[in-house]
Amino acid sequence: MEGNHNSIQKDYYKVLEVDYDATEENIRLNYLRLALKWHPDKHKGDSAATVKFQEINAAYKVLSDPAKRLDYDLTGIYEIDKYTLREYLARFKGMILTCNGLGISHLPIWTQQLTETNELSDK
Repeated sequence: MEGNHNSIQKDYYKVLEVDYDATEENIRLNYLRLALKWHPDKHKGDSAATVKFQEINAAYKVLSDPAKRLDYDLTGIYEIDKYTLREYLARFKGMILTCNGLGISHLPIWTQQLTETNELSDK
């Protein structure tokens, strides 16, 4: 994931004020709304507005790209104490459902590969 690891990583979904399961269209619309609101030209000389605008751009750069968004979702921030229960469940529902066996085999990957190899050699 891009970014300076020495700085505190922001929750990009909160930066863009979207839900964790937001569509690409919702992300784009909120980005445009926030970028217009915080554009440095509207806040001449206000360094806080410039920083906010840069955060919005960084968030959009990651969340608008499906591959970067997936990587962010898998490796992004996990400061659980900063989430409400609703936010936590919304953010991690994909992993929760997968970990409950709704999308992943319980066998280790090497066991699956060994089984598939044995099945092919038996034919």
